[in-house]
Amino acid sequence: MTTRNRGKKSSDDKWFESKWHPIFTEAVNDLCYLLTRGYAENSGLQIVGNRYKLNKRQRNAVLRISCSDQGILARNKSKCKELELKDKLVEIDGFNLLILLENALSGAYVFKGRDGLYRDISSVHGSYKRVVKTEKAILLTGNRLKEMKVKSVKWYLDQPVSNSGRLKTRLLEISRENEFNWEVELVFDPDKVLAKSKNIVITSDGWILENAEKWFNLSASLIEDYIKESNIIEV
Repeated sequence: MTTRNRGKKSSDDKWFESKWHPIFTEAVNDLCYLLTRGYAENSGLQIVGNRYKLNKRQRNAVLRISCSDQGILARNKSKCKELELKDKLVEIDGFNLLILLENALSGAYVFKGRDGLYRDISSVHGSYKRVVKTEKAILLTGNRLKEMKVKSVKWYLDQPVSNSGRLKTRLLEISRENEFNWEVELVFDPDKVLAKSKNIVITSDGWILENAEKWFNLSASLIEDYIKESNIIEV
């Protein structure tokens, strides 16, 4: 039986407590300024992180929140409204969405970006393990998309990630049990597949968002309306 939760470290309450929020606001403002002026993410983050004496997890959070003005403009142009999903095929960046929702459901800190998308600071490190909130995250996703009357859903999972095959099997089982009309495909690089998609994409990955024709902010809908236990930081 799965008992672990996702995302939150014992020191996070210290490093993300409210006294840090004004500092994060300044740091994000500075990083957005640098990104807008063409600085690479790594060099810009190093400058900002050193200036505000941020640790690794704080820097990761600041990076997840930040976006250039050009990036925000491009993402807003391709963003879909909820009504546009009706009778459409939707494609999901599987691990990207599930890990974010698992974090939110587990009470880990999630961060609202300047582009309106939510992100976490977890990663699978080559191996994905289901957690106690995995099933709930999957069902939340399926029921919400069903409410929006999407025609069908295609999940993409990273084939090189350990246990991706097991997750595929469980997603398909849940689809059959709940009549979700899902397909699941294991691919070596979901980012490239989704960036070239002609369908509506669900992800919070900035590179995909700036290359995909259309995307929908499902995570915002779920976190803001259905996940009351989430610890949201917005600066």
